[in-house]
Amino acid sequence: MFESREEAGGLLTAKLEEAITKDSIIVALLRGGIILGKIISDCYNLPLKPLAVKKIGAPSNQELAIGAITADRTIYLDRNLIENLGAEDKYLKEMSEIKVKEAQTLQRIFKSEISLKNKKVMIIDDGVATGATAICASIYAQKQNAKEIILATPVISKDRINDIKKYFDRVISLKIANNLASVGEFYKYFPQVEDKDVFGILNSKNQK
Repeated sequence: MFESREEAGGLLTAKLEEAITKDSIIVALLRGGIILGKIISDCYNLPLKPLAVKKIGAPSNQELAIGAITADRTIYLDRNLIENLGAEDKYLKEMSEIKVKEAQTLQRIFKSEISLKNKKVMIIDDGVATGATAICASIYAQKQNAKEIILATPVISKDRINDIKKYFDRVISLKIANNLASVGEFYKYFPQVEDKDVFGILNSKNQK
């Protein structure tokens, strides 16, 4: 268990040393990933790009991600999980529209012009359970013509890691967890990250 996102970010930073190159870009998933992303980008003096990816929750459990979508409508849908849960196309379309608007609002607030073209993209989040948002971020980076895409996270689900790996050149984690139902279970201190917190991080003096 990690004390906080800050502690996890520091530990992850150390593990990423041999993977970081001069052309790396830190892509932090909003909002939780931004804390870890900032620590990593500061340590290695790399650009930090915030990325809004909103999960599409299951009909019976909104916390269970059956897909995810970005502001530019890059979408990932977990077809196996959708079929098992019996989620209908109408529901998926309606939720996708709701979530893309949320992502667009968030991305407008934290606008970034950093290009991923021909870059080594390090996608950072504070934990990966179903992998929907991370996979969606990888698809987004592919569309932006990234040269290489790496997922880096403190904790990742053992049940999902093999499927997630298919979307990345490499997956780096501190802990592979059994029965990862909630990322917050692996942190002693796991407050909700607010917009004001993100603004503070992005506007701090070390940001490139």
